Amino acid sequence: MITHIQGRLVEKNPTDVVIDCNGVGYFINISLHTFSELPAGENVKLFTHLLVREDAHILYGFSSVAEREIFRLLISVSGVGASIARTMLSSLAPEQVLDAIATNDLPTIQSVKGIGAKTAQRVVLDLKDKILKVYGLSSISTGTSNTNKNEALSALETLGFVRKQSEKVVEAIVKDNPQASVEMIIKQALKNL
Repeated sequence: MITHIQGRLVEKNPTDVVIDCNGVGYFINISLHTFSELPAGENVKLFTHLLVREDAHILYGFSSVAEREIFRLLISVSGVGASIARTMLSSLAPEQVLDAIATNDLPTIQSVKGIGAKTAQRVVLDLKDKILKVYGLSSISTGTSNTNKNEALSALETLGFVRKQSEKVVEAIVKDNPQASVEMIIKQALKNL
């Protein structure tokens, strides 16, 4: 019903904003990502999603159409409500959410407060095909570093290292060098463990 709101930013908080649009103040829930994207100036435009519940009409605002679409995809999953979807978009950048779903990166999805193992699996199961189709991501190109990461973790586990510690170290290595080969990741990890 309301696709976007443009007006004067009256109040700005990390979780919500108030936008004055021709004398009417709209209270809009936002993610931390949108909060960080809001311009310093007074005039703003947010793309919105109106959630109608039995007891309330709630507006959610996003800095980009892409972020709003990701929010809509997330709330379409059974067990993921608007507050969990907003928390996910606050904890992770929209690109990270897309990437985690496209590459079956369950630990990243589970790192969001309120999302357990089953919900993370459901998110991937329900949305992976849609995301690969809509955003044209190829799971092969985005999955190479993830495959290398998983192989390196398996190798380190076989060598007797604790998976939790190994994951932190390997994650840092892959973050610094996304194109690292399995051997490179293992060698670096062995130096840091």
